[in-house]
Amino acid sequence: MTVSATATATATPARPRRRPRREDSGSPMLLGHGRLPRVLAGTALTVLAVVWLLPFLWAVATSVQSEQDVTKPGLSPFKGAFTFAAYRQILERGNVPTWAVNSVLVAVLVTVITVGISTLAAYGFSRGTFRGRRALLAVTVAAIMVPPQLLIVPLFEQMTMFGWVDTYAAIILPQVVAPMTVFILKRFFDGIPRELEDAARIDGASEIRVFRSIVLPLSRPIVAAVAIFVFIGAWNNFMWPFVVTNDPDLMTLPVGLATVKDAFGVQYAQSMASALLAALPLIVMFLLFQRRIVNSVATTGLGGG
Repeated sequence: MTVSATATATATPARPRRRPRREDSGSPMLLGHGRLPRVLAGTALTVLAVVWLLPFLWAVATSVQSEQDVTKPGLSPFKGAFTFAAYRQILERGNVPTWAVNSVLVAVLVTVITVGISTLAAYGFSRGTFRGRRALLAVTVAAIMVPPQLLIVPLFEQMTMFGWVDTYAAIILPQVVAPMTVFILKRFFDGIPRELEDAARIDGASEIRVFRSIVLPLSRPIVAAVAIFVFIGAWNNFMWPFVVTNDPDLMTLPVGLATVKDAFGVQYAQSMASALLAALPLIVMFLLFQRRIVNSVATTGLGGG
């Protein structure tokens, strides 16, 4: 009996215990595991996407109708025939190609100069030991709380004194000062291990070589995220280019489209068409580089504020 029981136990080994399924360590699900949290998260994201897209779809529907149909009573966004009359009128009355080129030039130069200056300043604050560093950093952080609208009058007086009104320099240079960008980059540089830089210095690398070959390659996600937000801000900037430019050939796209007005008052179809034309390049850029944009924001955490 004992031998038989032993043989039976040998023939039928014990079934190993199943371990509970473990989610990937990089999973973004925060509501817990299982099907219900995923369904709830998907439903919430769908609702938020619909809420965000409704105004955009309404603007598109308004821009492809005539002014007479748009002003008809009713809640339906489609009240008349499909037409591109609003877009045609804007393109005929305004110099849209020139304004678009100006916007691209201004946004690219502002982004390149801002990122270049901000990375150098942030590295100096993070690794520098010069006298007055703490006070200068405090001034930089305090400058974040200053509304840009308060600086319009003194900046315009400076541009007038330099004779730069109605020039690209007047549009670009005041936008390259970005205290928030410096602070964000400085906080990221603080997290880079100093041992990597010390090892490079032992090998004979200069400070510029350390910054270029060690710090910048490790900071690609934050630099890309900052560059994206700076570019979007420079492209959408309306107030400063509107104040400092009077020449139609120097206007950026948001400013130029705002000058295309009808003599019969507010034209809703034209207003929506102008807004969509101004936003179209950013939409195309996001569609082309959406994976890089999302990865940069997710890696650096800038989307969470």
